[in-house]
Amino acid sequence: MPLSHLVALGLLQGFTEFLPISSSAHLILLPRLLDWKDQGLALDVAAHVGTLLAVCLYFRQDLARLGRAWLDSLARRGGEREARLAWGVLVATVPAALAGLLLHDVVETTLRSTSVIAAATIGFGLLLGAADHRGRDRGRPLETIGWREVLLIGLAQALALVPGTSRSGITITAGLFLGLSREASARFSFLLSIPIIALAGGYQGLTLLREGMDAPWGDTLLIVLLSAASAYLCIHLFLALIARMSLLPFVLYRLALGGVLLAL
Repeated sequence: MPLSHLVALGLLQGFTEFLPISSSAHLILLPRLLDWKDQGLALDVAAHVGTLLAVCLYFRQDLARLGRAWLDSLARRGGEREARLAWGVLVATVPAALAGLLLHDVVETTLRSTSVIAAATIGFGLLLGAADHRGRDRGRPLETIGWREVLLIGLAQALALVPGTSRSGITITAGLFLGLSREASARFSFLLSIPIIALAGGYQGLTLLREGMDAPWGDTLLIVLLSAASAYLCIHLFLALIARMSLLPFVLYRLALGGVLLAL
């Protein structure tokens, strides 16, 4: 694959994975709109590995703290807030993981059409705008999240299997509707991304091994590095800005993108 294509795909995956604009939609559409050759499964796995490395590195202190609290809860069944949050991340991952296993073939065929992506981009963009408007007053911090919110956000995350929905977008939307602040919704969304990206990348990696596909190692490493660097920068900027701005720019971008897709 040409170097320019690799750079574009790596940066695109990193920047769009954690913004509420749907990385899957962009990765499907870019090769189609520019008539590029499909990047293949190996580079898809590499892009997921890069974003996983970025979010784990950014939240390394949180992960260490949550991991210790989770292990402590196994030993003494403690009910501390951090242990509850760690369990919440795991529980909220279950609906999307099950839906991914059951609906994988449908997602990879029927739902990858441009019309589906356009409809999801516009529809869930409007829903994000409504949630952001409702939550414009400062909401609750992440420490107050309960099991009801965990389950509902987990169910919402399963909808991200539809290309154009945006995993981060739909989980932030759910968090806002449930009364969490923008920062809390975004932070929980990013923590949720860790197990689900790991599961998706692991599933794709196993498929790659079963099919015996040779990975272009130079291209793969470049995609990992580019997606990791751009994802880390994206997380940092998004969390810094979300406390001071609304999500309206992302809503408008989704509406514009959906309109272009419908026109095409």
